[in-house]
Amino acid sequence: MNILKDILQNEVFPAIGCTEPAACAYAAAVAAERLGTPVEQLDLKVDAGTYKNGAAVIVPRSEGAKGNVIAAAMGAVLADSSGRLELLRNARSGVLARARALVDREACAYAYLPGETNFRIEAAVTGAGRSARCVLSEGHTGIESIELDDEVVFRRKRGIGFDPAWYRKVLPTMALADVLAAAVTPDEDDRRFLDEGVRMNLAMADRGDQVPGAASQLRRMHEAGLLGDDLFFRVKTRVAAAVDARMAGLPHPVMTSGGSGNQGALAILVPYIAGQERRVPSGRVQESIALAHVLNAYVKCFMGELSVVCGCALAAAIAGAGAIVYQHAGIDMPKLTHAVNNVIGDLSGLICDGAKPGCTMKTVSGADAALRAAFMAIEGFGLSNDDGMLGPTAAESIRNLGRISIEGMLNVDPTVIDILSRKAAGHGDMRPEPDRSEADEGDSA
Repeated sequence: MNILKDILQNEVFPAIGCTEPAACAYAAAVAAERLGTPVEQLDLKVDAGTYKNGAAVIVPRSEGAKGNVIAAAMGAVLADSSGRLELLRNARSGVLARARALVDREACAYAYLPGETNFRIEAAVTGAGRSARCVLSEGHTGIESIELDDEVVFRRKRGIGFDPAWYRKVLPTMALADVLAAAVTPDEDDRRFLDEGVRMNLAMADRGDQVPGAASQLRRMHEAGLLGDDLFFRVKTRVAAAVDARMAGLPHPVMTSGGSGNQGALAILVPYIAGQERRVPSGRVQESIALAHVLNAYVKCFMGELSVVCGCALAAAIAGAGAIVYQHAGIDMPKLTHAVNNVIGDLSGLICDGAKPGCTMKTVSGADAALRAAFMAIEGFGLSNDDGMLGPTAAESIRNLGRISIEGMLNVDPTVIDILSRKAAGHGDMRPEPDRSEADEGDSA
């Protein structure tokens, strides 16, 4: 059992574009591969979080088109899943033209799965009298099943050794100190991979410098004398630039964390830049980034993979804050608890209303909160466990955050989806309808 390696393998990977549309493209590509003939009809069903994150984000190689449907149509036309969440890198103009033709002739059905709180994508394709279907769950590339002509040809086995996300069942049962101790033991292969993530996300930040967005506005505020050129400014500007580039649909990869590119930008770049500027030894910085990935995964065990609250501003900010504390104090649980509580006390009410250019604003808030929370915690300051949902330990505060997200905010996602659907209908875009096929029988999907 190697928790760090399993998390790096399953939740930390290169992705081009927002990971939910990319996952829709991947599922459709897997199904189309199995079909083995040009796709004539596409049927896409997604969970609420995936629907939100595909509503307003630009799809790479789509000439500015937005949404899960065009992404899935491009994947169905490509019919090649080997690129995983980077597969749209290979989508040239001919692929886009054929995908648009599928959408324009209304050959793409789109529905969300009411009541489905876990990540789930179902992509079914037909052509030449045949049909194929791929279901993703428990991860953006986690294939649950593949069907051909209504016969199951692949089904994921369960249990350790088979289930790629087995650690999500183990992490909540472990003491957080033990989880973090397992995180900071990367071997040389892990360290090279962590460095690759840094290089990848810095390169995306460089590209984002040319994208009009929040990063350029921060720089203009600095030029106007409204922001000083300090560590906080430099970290927030770099993180914002990487997210600006992603949300603009630039066809270049970022390294994800928790399966999210925006979370990867924050969880990797915040501790890296802070560590560089504070002259933390490079090996310690690598270990802190490993800790950030594992802590992000731990938080999401309680919040959910695609949560009602903003993962970039909470899970990734907690991860970034914890990483900075580790750089200066090691696995000091009182200080790490201060850092976690400081982030949760600051940002716990920030909801997720889908992936979009405005996500940069939330990642800026998350980066700022991570830095403040960490450096306050290093000095021994933390919000009291008398404050709201905060607990006496980091683990208890994270569990309480999960309860608020899953139990207390149950109706937020349906409300957000209704708002986004009405906006889409008003702009003449495809408006998804709830999938009633199984929900009418009391089952979400």
